[in-house]
Amino acid sequence: MKTINELVQAAHQNAVSKGWWDEPRSFGEIIALIHSEASEALEDHRNGKLPTEVWFEAKNYDGVIVQFKEQAAPDFKPCGIPSELADIVIRVFDACGRYDIDLERAITQKMAYNATRPQRHGGKVL
Repeated sequence: MKTINELVQAAHQNAVSKGWWDEPRSFGEIIALIHSEASEALEDHRNGKLPTEVWFEAKNYDGVIVQFKEQAAPDFKPCGIPSELADIVIRVFDACGRYDIDLERAITQKMAYNATRPQRHGGKVL
């Protein structure tokens, strides 16, 4: 099992190898890309998809996208809310790799702090 920081490096190196860092990106662009993945998860929810629902898409010989229940080949694209949540994490990992953020430490620190907070702190509804 890889550590969080090993996954950060793997995600960032994959993005670099695919050319996503050939041109500089602003921090705002990176955050917007993370947000876009969250929006895609919301759209799946609004379209009636369940949080655990997964399907796969591939193009047929005519270039038409076809949906499948199983990933019959590695190039079948996973779709659904779980996939969009994974995309959020992958984009966060990529950003942390780009900025050399120790995400594992940040998560540990934040979770320890959150454990000290009172019940429904701040009185917010959402």
